[in-house]
Amino acid sequence: MKILCIASEAAPYVKTGGLGDVMGALPRALAGLGHDVRIVLPFYSQINPEIYRTELLMDRIEIWLPAGGKTVSVWQLHDPKNPIPVYLIKSDELFDRPSLYDEGGREYADNPLRFAYFCLSVFWMLKGLQWFPDIFHCHDWQAGMVPTYLKNLEVLKNDPDFAHSKTLLTIHNLAYQGACSPEFLPLIGLPQRLFNLKELEFFGKLNLLKGGIVYSDRLSTVSRRYAGEIQTADFGCGLEGILRARSKHLHGIMNGIDTDVWNPETDPYIPAHYDAENPSGKEACKAELQSRFGLPVNPHAPVAGIVSRLVEQKGLDLISETIHPIIEMGIQFVLLGTGMEKYQRYFRLLAKNHPSQMYVEIGYNEPAAHFIEAGCDMLLMPSRFEPCGLTQLYSMRYGTVPIVRQTGGLADSVENSTKPKILSGEATGFTFVDYTPDALLGAVKRAEAVYHDSAEPDLWQHLILNGMSRDHSWHHSAQLYEKLMLEMLK
Repeated sequence: MKILCIASEAAPYVKTGGLGDVMGALPRALAGLGHDVRIVLPFYSQINPEIYRTELLMDRIEIWLPAGGKTVSVWQLHDPKNPIPVYLIKSDELFDRPSLYDEGGREYADNPLRFAYFCLSVFWMLKGLQWFPDIFHCHDWQAGMVPTYLKNLEVLKNDPDFAHSKTLLTIHNLAYQGACSPEFLPLIGLPQRLFNLKELEFFGKLNLLKGGIVYSDRLSTVSRRYAGEIQTADFGCGLEGILRARSKHLHGIMNGIDTDVWNPETDPYIPAHYDAENPSGKEACKAELQSRFGLPVNPHAPVAGIVSRLVEQKGLDLISETIHPIIEMGIQFVLLGTGMEKYQRYFRLLAKNHPSQMYVEIGYNEPAAHFIEAGCDMLLMPSRFEPCGLTQLYSMRYGTVPIVRQTGGLADSVENSTKPKILSGEATGFTFVDYTPDALLGAVKRAEAVYHDSAEPDLWQHLILNGMSRDHSWHHSAQLYEKLMLEMLK
């Protein structure tokens, strides 16, 4: 198959979250199954030309919309570690900005136009390359206009070059929908007749993700549980009705992780290497983490970590309400993340008042994320909702026991611990159901009890090895995507 992966970010070139990680790994896994896979991204100013060599392929492509004409160019990024072609759509006016999507906490007002031009540019880029995909694999709302344009623009829907192409839209987080003023509809070149409840209208707004949901041949999301959850009022973000209407075409496929990048045997960011056969290096990582972050170096004190965006979705309100009893239990606490100002201020103040038990770093630091995964004993991830979650998968691979709420991909990937389940190899972490401080604190207490279980001192080590033995690579997930795509082409 010829597969074009279209997204607004991809690691390691440009990344703000889990979408970037998926786009850095899934295309390579599909290519490893023998398919011709290519990637197209906006050419943001954040893509460093000193690290990645870029080559101009097409100098001037004129993209016309009622909002105005734009001239874009197409470049190819050359990465010696990635044999997959990566194409970049360049327009300084659209993509040379301080951030990808927002500034100062506010989304760029012209985001619908920016990504409309990006999506249309993809078609004319393919004309220039004379390479036409069997599958357009579109990710989130920023690429969701590709199926909408393909089904509604006369110049595209009657084009023989795309007559046999199918579209797959993967929803990484339904909360981000590209909802905007209906005034954008004519500006991005779509007919007014589409502004109705069954197509693009959403509570008086234009919803670009909804268009992708309506017009894609197939839909997927990033865990089995989340595929069911988003068809309910609690998690559907207002789109549950249209998702239920398309339920036969909606598939939940759990994300994997890049096991070359996230590998405690070879990770360049951690002070000692280890694996499930020889896990002793984890003790050295913990001691170094405690020392470097100003915590007492005590092998008997559990260290709990958070690597997360500091937003409501991630359960930061629960952590705020339980952090004092957690540290009173003698648990040390390490946090890395950035997000809402109220949480940044709160955790900075906590660390200032409890310097011997808490370390807080505001921002995102890739080496520090790896170091925390290797050096902590536990990971807290009490999300209100979680489409997939990757951090809990990284944690298990690094022998760090996840404490998670049973939702979305967290429920699919973490098996709750009881003594029999730990000893049988089934359990991998601690889970709770109710979104309450008491439920989270109860899970932490259960984890602490196993950690300090003097009657069964090896129980915690069993639990660590259970998680490390799980295969969370992209291989199985890529096979499921391959099966879905082949069925689409029948």
